[in-house]
Amino acid sequence: MSQVRIVTDSTADIPENVRKELGIEMVPLKVLFGSESYLDGVDIGTEAFFTKLAVSAGLPTTSQPSPVEFMETYKRVFDSGAQSIVSIHLASALSGTYQSAHLAQSMLDGDADVTVVDSLSASYGIGMLVVAAAEAAKQGKSKEEIVQLIEELKSSRRLYFLVDTLEYLQKGGRIGKASALVGSLLNIKPILSINGDGQVYSVDKVRGQKKAMARMIELFQQDYAGVPMHLTVAHGKAPEAAEELNALMHQHFDVRSSRFTEIGPVIGTHTGPGVVAAFVWKA
Repeated sequence: MSQVRIVTDSTADIPENVRKELGIEMVPLKVLFGSESYLDGVDIGTEAFFTKLAVSAGLPTTSQPSPVEFMETYKRVFDSGAQSIVSIHLASALSGTYQSAHLAQSMLDGDADVTVVDSLSASYGIGMLVVAAAEAAKQGKSKEEIVQLIEELKSSRRLYFLVDTLEYLQKGGRIGKASALVGSLLNIKPILSINGDGQVYSVDKVRGQKKAMARMIELFQQDYAGVPMHLTVAHGKAPEAAEELNALMHQHFDVRSSRFTEIGPVIGTHTGPGVVAAFVWKA
């Protein structure tokens, strides 16, 4: 077992088999449908979530883990033999999860070595950092080397989300009803990303999914034309769109490794079904 262990939260959207293989600890956020509360990725998975979302009268809400939940996780990891923890979380601009982890770290005994990292991202934008950190820990890298690796990956990471419908952005208060209605009638597909401060922003709006995917390729070419990359394609109940985007990425770029993952319930609350995303970083 590595002396450095990696902790993250459920919004990293890392496949369960990868988490288990690398010994990554995951602290779940919560999804609430009215009075019903579910632990993201524990009590409710992607398939069940999107099925429930389709018949729900209102948009579910989400909540962050408490500092106590993080503190209990940190203690359990130390009890298992870890000497240091690197805890990597959803962008602080999007959630209080990072602050909860930070507060938990301050509540531990003074000699407990926990470094809390703001991923400045969401979904596999976090996941890629977590997996790389866990692989480095498994190779025996020090905590300082792992934190440096995370910062390097942040600078080379690029990601774009293609949202299938404007309905959930409208329900979540991101855009007005009129914009959502017009956008839906015109088959407008918003392309979103996350800036260096960890905030979601609209990159472009394109009519039709095929044109939107072509536009995503153009956007990636600004930084990755001729540059070897690692690729992860994520989707929320849209496997065909994910396959199509993956094929396009392989067609246009020097992809050295690739994997698929699913957008989980917490991120899916804000994107809705049909979302597809590509996350890339330098090979």
